[in-house]
Amino acid sequence: MKKLFLITCSVMLLLGPAMLKAQITDESPLDGLYADQGIVNKTPLPLPGVRKADVMWSKRIWREIDFRQKMNQVFYFPINPHQNWKSFITVILDALKQGKITAYDVSNTDELLVPITYQEIIGRQTDTIHKIMRRSYPPYDEYDTTIITEFDPSKVMRLRLKEDWYFDKQRSQMLVRIEAFCPVIIKEHNGQEVTEPLFWVSYPQSRKVLAQALAFNPSNSAMRLSFDDIFIKRLFSSYIYKEQNMYDRRISAYATGVDAIMESNRIKREMFNFEQYLWQY
Repeated sequence: MKKLFLITCSVMLLLGPAMLKAQITDESPLDGLYADQGIVNKTPLPLPGVRKADVMWSKRIWREIDFRQKMNQVFYFPINPHQNWKSFITVILDALKQGKITAYDVSNTDELLVPITYQEIIGRQTDTIHKIMRRSYPPYDEYDTTIITEFDPSKVMRLRLKEDWYFDKQRSQMLVRIEAFCPVIIKEHNGQEVTEPLFWVSYPQSRKVLAQALAFNPSNSAMRLSFDDIFIKRLFSSYIYKEQNMYDRRISAYATGVDAIMESNRIKREMFNFEQYLWQY
């Protein structure tokens, strides 16, 4: 019996480190009902083809999405990515870093002409300020200091859309096509909010990235939406800040305050009435 006890102890001593190592290197437990790998291989649905002969009327519209509105908070959160869930700006910046999409420099005409890299975008938003400070203790001498302000993606709180509204006589339907989008960062200058557009991205070229990026669905967590679904289904709230016009000016150039809101609603109402007036009941 004593010999059997010694053999058992020897085996335990030999296998103990191996058992402990296997326990440490074991896979992490399942956090959820099933292993969710996210939308990886989803392909966006192709958009309907458009022939020039079928477009009897069209108008270009620029609108802005404010992430601070309740309906649009799906674009802003989460601030820290987790569980295959990222904010809209994080998805776009990661795609730019990996070379999946191309960003274009912001120009006065909102055209996609000059490509810019991810490093250029981050470099433009990194500020270096040299200040002369005074010590708070004797002898109160002055010294130079450098303050570096890095790019903070959580400050991106708006998104501009450039879209074409058109009436397709072949389908007898008013349709819309998003052409490009532009993230807008909000900065504070002299106690006031100042908006600064970052870059433009072609929406058709970025649809594959957006279709594979999960967004939060407040109604059903088992049916996660993608950002491409949100754009296609128009699941966002926005306002028009510019329409195609002869002077190429925004609404803010000739109207402010309540007048600007009324002008934005007028443009929206005119497009709605155009389609309604085509029919007789």
